[in-house]
Amino acid sequence: MPGIIGKKIGMTSIFGPEGENIACTVIEAGPCVVTQVKSEETDGYRAVQLAFGEKKEKNTTKAAIGHFKKANTTPKRDVAEFRDFKTEFDNLVELGKEIRIQDIFVEGDFIDAIGTSKGRGFQGVVKRHNFAGVGGQTHGQHNRLRAPGSMGNASFASRVPKGKRLAGRMGNDRVKLTNLQVVKIIADQNLIVISGSLPGAKNSTVILQK
Repeated sequence: MPGIIGKKIGMTSIFGPEGENIACTVIEAGPCVVTQVKSEETDGYRAVQLAFGEKKEKNTTKAAIGHFKKANTTPKRDVAEFRDFKTEFDNLVELGKEIRIQDIFVEGDFIDAIGTSKGRGFQGVVKRHNFAGVGGQTHGQHNRLRAPGSMGNASFASRVPKGKRLAGRMGNDRVKLTNLQVVKIIADQNLIVISGSLPGAKNSTVILQK
């Protein structure tokens, strides 16, 4: 599916045609450079590799520098692969060609967004799994309001089963949101405004798929 790589700028709100206030996320998407074109003959499947964001050459490996030089471009920070570009985008699939927002999306499109959620560190069960504590707080429940409860079986199997909802690391996961609507495209500034909130902190990388 076709797509583009972008950077999360922040959130704003836009008034819709009927006066409703729509919470939106602003993404600086592209321009992206085609750094590799894969075909069924050479790789077994059709895909396009796009690169976005500048990166200093001193912080780039020699192998990556050579890879970007093939596309006649400077080292990039983010690279993503998009499989099975549709036939209507064949004119964009050319090594070294720049792809912009308006080449892929139009206002009103429904798209998918992939990003990395904010890291929350080590969290307890109330925040991590939405535990509600002891409901009525009756007798014998002292200091049990935010505890996870029983751990597991005693004599058999004498261990905590896998998947048990306990305290642990939260966030910093790859998240995909589907069916988000493109509210507005500001082509001259490479900005795309999408309804709803997207995963990740400000300036984090976001992949948009049509």
